[in-house]
Amino acid sequence: MKAWLSFSVIVLAGAGALAQGTPPTSSATRDASGFLIVPATAPIKASPTNMLPSPSATTGNGYVNDDKHKLIAGDKVSFQILEDRSLPVALQVTESTELDIPYIGRVSVEGKTCKQLADDMKVLLEQDYYKRATIIIGLDAMAKVIGRIYVWGPVRNQGPIEIPANETFTAGKAILRAGGFGDFANKKEVKVIRKTPRGNVTLKVNLVEVLEKGKTDQDIVLEPEDFIIVSQRAINF
Repeated sequence: MKAWLSFSVIVLAGAGALAQGTPPTSSATRDASGFLIVPATAPIKASPTNMLPSPSATTGNGYVNDDKHKLIAGDKVSFQILEDRSLPVALQVTESTELDIPYIGRVSVEGKTCKQLADDMKVLLEQDYYKRATIIIGLDAMAKVIGRIYVWGPVRNQGPIEIPANETFTAGKAILRAGGFGDFANKKEVKVIRKTPRGNVTLKVNLVEVLEKGKTDQDIVLEPEDFIIVSQRAINF
């Protein structure tokens, strides 16, 4: 009997301690049976940090066509029309700066970015083939070179030199790439022969001023198929 009374006292004391404790800060209430009633959680409101990009800023599937790099010969791209539900087609820019576009044929891409080209192709395709065409042109790999120039005369290594892509390649750099001048080279009057629609044009540069005195503003920026002719200087005995 005493043991039962002791147990009852412990239970009652515990209940009293709970009753005197700090009430919960939530708005939950209890029903007639003593069970807690928890209010429903309010829905999460969308904010700028958890919203998806606006569809108007993309091609419709979250992909944005590149608008920085201007396509050059050797670039590799993938072409896709979303409405076709087919895999992208791998294409490469030819040496004449053209792409063979499905349904359209060869088009010039000179000076255009993927975004500009996609916009142009959308117009052409919607004229004859589609009511609506969503064009994706992905830049898969940029060309490492954009063409060649040719060095002839007293240099260490005559012959063709590739022009690196995305680099300002000059006559001075070409001579350095060719191993430098030979012993009897005329460094003061290096000729650059360039083909133009109106015929060949000859440009002259003093590479003593450029390479030895650091006047790089006097150097000549090269273009594909330029010829650099280095002559021999007169030898006086």
